[in-house]
Amino acid sequence: MSPDLTIQGIKNFRMRIFRNTPVAQLYHRATVKRGYHVASSGALIAYSTPKTGRSPKDKRVIEEESTKGDIWWGKVNMPMSERSFEILREVAINFLNSRENLYVVDAFAGWDPKYRIKVRVICTRVYHALFMQNMLIRPTPEELARFGEPDWVIYNSGKIDSLTCLPEVETKTTVALNFRTREFVILGTDYAGEMKKGVFTILNYILPKQGVLSMHCSANEGSDGDTALFFGLSGTGKTTLSADPKRRLIGDDEHGWSEDGIFNFEGGCYAKTINLTREGEPEIWDAIRYGSILENVVYDPETFDVDYTDASITENTRCSYPIEFIDNAKIPCVGNHPRNIIFLTCDAFGVLPPVSRLTPGQAMYHFISGYTAKVAGTEVGITEPEATFSACFGAAFLVWHPTKYAEMLAEKIKKHGVTVWLVNTGWTGGSHGYGTRIKLRYTRSIIDAILSGELAKQEFETETHFGFSIPRECPGVPSDVLTPIKTWAQKNKYIEIARKLAAMFHDNFEKYRDQASEEILAGAPRRAAREDRLTD
Repeated sequence: MSPDLTIQGIKNFRMRIFRNTPVAQLYHRATVKRGYHVASSGALIAYSTPKTGRSPKDKRVIEEESTKGDIWWGKVNMPMSERSFEILREVAINFLNSRENLYVVDAFAGWDPKYRIKVRVICTRVYHALFMQNMLIRPTPEELARFGEPDWVIYNSGKIDSLTCLPEVETKTTVALNFRTREFVILGTDYAGEMKKGVFTILNYILPKQGVLSMHCSANEGSDGDTALFFGLSGTGKTTLSADPKRRLIGDDEHGWSEDGIFNFEGGCYAKTINLTREGEPEIWDAIRYGSILENVVYDPETFDVDYTDASITENTRCSYPIEFIDNAKIPCVGNHPRNIIFLTCDAFGVLPPVSRLTPGQAMYHFISGYTAKVAGTEVGITEPEATFSACFGAAFLVWHPTKYAEMLAEKIKKHGVTVWLVNTGWTGGSHGYGTRIKLRYTRSIIDAILSGELAKQEFETETHFGFSIPRECPGVPSDVLTPIKTWAQKNKYIEIARKLAAMFHDNFEKYRDQASEEILAGAPRRAAREDRLTD
């Protein structure tokens, strides 16, 4: 049954509207069009070129009276006037009205019925429809029949350019959120991830108002119902370490923490596929099948086998698939209050311990900091390790000031007795180029010891520069590896680099200091002026 789209301004009654279209029909409609192919695995291959990633510099939030006092304005949330938004909304709707076919996806965001929102996606591409049917929570036929009007509407008119004549529009791409009208307009980009992260941004605003912490993290659950959360930026091992065959996957990217526990926002996963192998990530490999979408990959035109090592189009190759394609997924995707929270970082400077236990103040400080490091050679111009900070491990999607999320996190940690750990998957024995990457088997042993409760039973000592508590022993990990300075041949060089990294943390945190509590500030690394003590 076609929905009534007149409220959304769709008034071309001659067009065909496909609503929550079955996968087989989407495949049929895709394969008769140019630009789509079916991989040998059965996944649909689609392209978003020329844009193969998000456009954060083109994101705009509408500045209006009812919400402007809530927004963390700046580089993440750049303002746009209501008038400019109305013009761009009209551009998007006019484009949608000019099409012969439209695809509509009516679905939910949020597995907890108390907090879920109804989302309507209106788009022109088969690829976008299948993507959002994968990524949102698919309604049952009964739920779809009584869906009614949505809470939020996404107008995806990415095939048409934005209007650079408007004062707030700097390029031909605009992704604009209006929290008053509950509308989201996309122009000038076909990258599907803009829709996914737009929904996340919406939830990052509305859920904290309801006392629910929104989080950019993965979550899994053990056999006895113990939930663990994994935060981490790209390259830290979040997907690899949370995909544990011994534990059930609640979700891989976006979650809420309410008074009842943890719930996933999404109905699917959006995994990176660059250099994917069956041996390295079997769960993701097996999920790439009929009904999933491979995005911007290179394939053999004879066999239609995908070359996951080929980054000639982009390194940001992706696959979208329903979460039930993961064999050990927990459905419904909800869990208990977590026992452990793990912050993952890849410290290319080689000074952070492989594992540290954090105080609530340190947890807030490092949550706001969201640290990892890029290594030499990963990007043009990077010749030595480079610190990267992203507030709350997802600054690009925050709406409130980062301290609001951090204080909510601390409150829940204290209330539920959660232990927070910082796990470094980066370098030991020296910085990148001198030391070596911490062995994956050591990191897995650390994660296993955290989740089993064994690590918390060990004796701990206080690290000099950052004030972390470091375990003296961990099953499966040599004791010397647990204390970074012991792995460096040049102890004074370690102290120099540790002081340098600590100073980077302080410099980065200056922009949050005015709204940070004393408890958060107490979680900062120790100042270099303090006397350092070598550890034998």
